[in-house]
Amino acid sequence: MASGDIQEHTRDLSESSELNLLDLLSNTLVLQQTVPYLPPSALLSIAATSKQFRKLFLKTPGVFRHLDLTCVKTAQFNIAPIDNGGETWRNVQLDENLTEDDFYSGPLRGIAHNLQRGGILKDVHTLVLDGLSVTAELVHDILVDPSYNVRILSIREAKNLNERKLMQSLSYACRRTRPDGSPKLRGLYVFGKRDMPASALASTRTPSAASTPSVRSSEIGINWNRKSSNTLYAGLCTEQDDWYEKRGRIISSPIAHGWAKILLECRDAICFDAVLCTGPRHANSAAYGRVPVSPVPGVTNPQLWNVATFAMSGCATCGSAPEGFTVYGDSATEELPLLAPVPLHSSNVKAASIPNSASSGAADAEKPRFVPRCWDCIRDRYCFSCEQWWCEACYQVPSSSELNSHTRKITRSCWECENNCLDCIAHTQRRCKSCGGGYCIIHYDGSTMTLCDWCSTRGRRIRELY
Repeated sequence: MASGDIQEHTRDLSESSELNLLDLLSNTLVLQQTVPYLPPSALLSIAATSKQFRKLFLKTPGVFRHLDLTCVKTAQFNIAPIDNGGETWRNVQLDENLTEDDFYSGPLRGIAHNLQRGGILKDVHTLVLDGLSVTAELVHDILVDPSYNVRILSIREAKNLNERKLMQSLSYACRRTRPDGSPKLRGLYVFGKRDMPASALASTRTPSAASTPSVRSSEIGINWNRKSSNTLYAGLCTEQDDWYEKRGRIISSPIAHGWAKILLECRDAICFDAVLCTGPRHANSAAYGRVPVSPVPGVTNPQLWNVATFAMSGCATCGSAPEGFTVYGDSATEELPLLAPVPLHSSNVKAASIPNSASSGAADAEKPRFVPRCWDCIRDRYCFSCEQWWCEACYQVPSSSELNSHTRKITRSCWECENNCLDCIAHTQRRCKSCGGGYCIIHYDGSTMTLCDWCSTRGRRIRELY
């Protein structure tokens, strides 16, 4: 065969073996691994290009298994509230029979209606509605309506959400007399913050030149702020498990009274992105009644259960906690929190609870672990600077008559600083050599290691009272 014939035969063979996008996505494995990264608008746009793509996307189960509506324009609700303290509705064209739920959940209910009409709604197993207008009645329908098959639902930072009604719906769905196999929902993200988009991460990073430490003592506070910004950016860019790898406050938003009881009632049915506090002052703790606990200031009837908002490591003295650790692999599934971000390739609660640091066959000492605590259980025990804390078995908080005792480990020396231990206070608090007053080198801009901000500023040593 001549060389020209060989080249022509090779070219024809290569052209015949080329795969187009339809052939590539027709592979079920490739399709299921690709579609979770595409927004719903992109999937519908591709489906509209040809009958083959439409049949592939709309008839293949699992294409719309993970549905994220946070970036869908028709799902946004940017209308002012319809009733502010008795004000009349400005839109006179509104139907008199229109309920508040119909108004606030209108965009999402419209999308759900279109999905049901197209036969897609039944295939949605993971539904992300973070930051959208989500009403408690809509969540109730997702819980009890047989047309929904949602296994994992995320409504973090949702708007117009009545938490009291949501608690009632969850309590009803998880009642003891509920039908077998209900509710279909197994995981609910509601306490944490919604995932930050990638575009917002770029704006968080500070210039590399700004991270250069300054030797001038007057810029210590600025350097601390830069370090905090860099730490925040590093935490947002890297996938860290909120409860297992991060320490300190995990849930920053206030938690309404009654959520702890709901978590307890839904313990065998629905998992949440938060867990109950295991401190010894609560009835669900393994150390309940075994160690003395200090009373909470201003609280006469402490709660038997409370939602944990802090993730702690071991005690700074004994390295453990009276109630023990919550350990992935050893603790029960209902004791493990759902981790952010919402899993893309699975709608299973176990997949949503697996920490990144977990590895098969790891030793007991290497298993991811943490101590879930509420604020009442670490009050006057936790240092916000070094993130150390002391458990009830190793340290008893002095009473009000012993506030000035030298045995006190945690105190608040600066109004802007949180509670800090004595070692951290020694690094941040100074006494001015000129006026003798105390000051914080972090929050007192213009201060030095020896002079406060007032005395170190020229021309202001003599205060004018007129």
